[in-house]
Amino acid sequence: MILDEFRSAADALRRDGPAQVAAATTLDAWTEARTALVGRTSGRLSDLMTALGTLPKEDRREAGQLANAVKQELEALLDARHGELARAQHKGPAIDRSLPGRATWHGTVHPVSLVIDEVIEIFRELGFTIALGPEAEQAWYNFGALNFPADHPAMDLHDTLYLDDGLVLRTHTSPVQVRTLQQYPPPIRILAPGNVYRRDFFDPSHAPMFSQIEGLVVDEGITFADLKATLTRFANRFFGETKTRFRPSFFPFTEPSAEMDVLCGVCKGSGCPVCKQSGWVEILGSGMVHPAVLENAGLDSEKFTGWAFGMGPARTAISRHGIPDIRMLYDSDVRFLEQFAR
Repeated sequence: MILDEFRSAADALRRDGPAQVAAATTLDAWTEARTALVGRTSGRLSDLMTALGTLPKEDRREAGQLANAVKQELEALLDARHGELARAQHKGPAIDRSLPGRATWHGTVHPVSLVIDEVIEIFRELGFTIALGPEAEQAWYNFGALNFPADHPAMDLHDTLYLDDGLVLRTHTSPVQVRTLQQYPPPIRILAPGNVYRRDFFDPSHAPMFSQIEGLVVDEGITFADLKATLTRFANRFFGETKTRFRPSFFPFTEPSAEMDVLCGVCKGSGCPVCKQSGWVEILGSGMVHPAVLENAGLDSEKFTGWAFGMGPARTAISRHGIPDIRMLYDSDVRFLEQFAR
């Protein structure tokens, strides 16, 4: 073969190739066209490359450049046609825009966590900081430092979960108060949220593990009036403008002690199942820090005074939303929990 014959063969392939590629209407037909045009052993381009070796040495450079140009043109045409056929094959049915859209489920914060976050935010605005402590606590911090007598029922095995090495699963977050008093000098204004554990049966009003939030204020000249003013301010922020009352109570670690109630948000004081017909709902326990607790933490009880409170966010959540059974908060039923999505 001479160079002119090679040019004629290349021009014929360049001319016939586009029509042959366009004629392929399926992927199988495209494969056949590709084999016929650029197949490595039997394609027309392969025949052209074989003829290249028969040309005189001085013509091979020009012929090789021409063959490569034809090859690039054909491969570009084949790639474009393959894309068109593939898209046509995988094209789905037209979208019916009249059909309703699919509802998507959005996760939300658990109602107990919502209460915790809101309480923390309110007390932060009142100048409190967050303090944390271990859940596996030394028995002394959980009981002894808080003025519990050695024969107190809360220390019995049927009430408290004991571990090895003198540890217990803390029954309240009050140990955080003692640890904070030991580590930092007054004035102190802390909030201690966390999980606590009791050997309780799981029933409509009790759970063996639940969240608790406790607060502590210690400084010189702190009085019960400070306690009432701060907690009343909190209640009005959390529940909206409401009535509050303080009832005398008893806790080993506070003296005097008081339970704080708010007007029932369901019946507005007229009596209902949520408030047990009393018109009031208990939200927390509180009191002036017992001098023995201050002394156990290394403070002079003649110089410093303080007040503390403790509340259960789960009980607050069921009071706020009128939930009849505390177990509903722990069942992980999405149908129930999504009601509280914000």
